[in-house]
Amino acid sequence: MSRNIVLIGGTTGIGKALKESLEKTDVHLYIASRSATSRLESGGNITVADIDATDDSADWSFLPEEIHGVVYLGGSINLKPFQRLSNKDFIEDFNVNVIGAVNTIQASLPGMKKAGSAAIVLFSTVAVQRGLTFHASVAAAKGGIEGLIRALSAELAPTIRVNGIALSLTDTPMADRLLGSDSKKEAGNKRHPLKRYGKPEDISEAASFLLSEKASWITGQILGVDGGMSTIQNL
Repeated sequence: MSRNIVLIGGTTGIGKALKESLEKTDVHLYIASRSATSRLESGGNITVADIDATDDSADWSFLPEEIHGVVYLGGSINLKPFQRLSNKDFIEDFNVNVIGAVNTIQASLPGMKKAGSAAIVLFSTVAVQRGLTFHASVAAAKGGIEGLIRALSAELAPTIRVNGIALSLTDTPMADRLLGSDSKKEAGNKRHPLKRYGKPEDISEAASFLLSEKASWITGQILGVDGGMSTIQNL
């Protein structure tokens, strides 16, 4: 039976890689972002919509009646010294990362309950568990995501699984300024025990697994896909 999978923010980077991975399986994809229609077209097994998930009045009418998987890909990389971070920075990061995820899940919940079995995948950062300089705002927001994952995994069990992926530096448009030159790329490689920064496919394959029945006994977990950053230090 074909599954209905919702990707919010699924037009570039990790979302694009996840779309390409899921297209190889028996799914219908519902892809939305602030500029989805300018990047993708509806057709075949894809339905596309423009939406700002942080907007309480967003139109979610594109969602199908039954939903078997939801992935919220919205995020931010707002790296500044703590003393330069304003209240606005913290609020904006919280809105993009947490409120967008909350609105997406609340809008999708009736469809997931109707499906009878579903999975949610959210995204965190290695900076929540490992203190990194200039990450105060994004780590605070993603810490909220990790709390949300654990709370919802308890509340929505046994029919809806909720898991997260905590990633490190990954080659996406959002990380362009961190990987914008050969010297920055080399520095990014050296920071990781596996001696390379991440590729979108590294993350998308993990997300695809968590959405699948192969992960049917996994919920409430934060999977580190981070080149070893969270647990290993090369001396």
